[in-house]
Amino acid sequence: MRISLVIPVLNDGEQLAECLKTAVAQIRPADEILVVDNGSDDDSAGIARAFGATVLTEPERGIWAASARGYDAATGEVIARCDADCRLPADWLARIERQLTERPDRVAITGPGRFYDLSPVRRVLASVLYMRMYFFTVRGALANAALFGSNMAFRRSLWERVRGTVHRHDSEVHDDLDFALQIDPAEHVIYDRALRVGISGRPFRDPASMRKRLARARRTFALNWPEQLPWKRWRRRILAGRARPKTIG
Repeated sequence: MRISLVIPVLNDGEQLAECLKTAVAQIRPADEILVVDNGSDDDSAGIARAFGATVLTEPERGIWAASARGYDAATGEVIARCDADCRLPADWLARIERQLTERPDRVAITGPGRFYDLSPVRRVLASVLYMRMYFFTVRGALANAALFGSNMAFRRSLWERVRGTVHRHDSEVHDDLDFALQIDPAEHVIYDRALRVGISGRPFRDPASMRKRLARARRTFALNWPEQLPWKRWRRRILAGRARPKTIG
């Protein structure tokens, strides 16, 4: 199984260097690391090259446009994605490979983040009120596990099916949520609580950033409804489950 790792970046060279240190130290190395420069004014591209990554450029601003540029260029059967401020545990790609190999009917895998730069109290509050709530509430809307953009991987065949329906040119949507809304609820996404990456808590120190995140979530759902309304997705999932052949013995 060939695995491509995609990391979008915009003016975050210092954090990217720390992320790439963990990316190149994987016990199961990525077959290629693609860093997508979204118009940085700093040396993000040079830092990426210093770690042996392939640098792609995406002039259209926006996390979706940058991520999609990487997904389009990736050559792996599996495409993993993290953010430039992530810290990857050494077994991250190995765990992704094992899970998707053992469960060939699953189209993607995701897991939570662990905040590495918040105080203990803020870390607990962010984990409970943001991270856990995100996976719980969005699952209800998707009839499937939610994708978390800082920590996910998916089969290239899935991307080829949804790339024409995602809103990659809209910079005001959440790319991971929009991606998840294009996945047929009859297809299954693995949520693995043990698949954790370190993530930055920078948005929690900026109320304006949190308000923007909420506004983007509303816009993402609005763009995908009414076709992807929760009751329609749950109906599709239930009917698909009933249609599966039953095993005997």
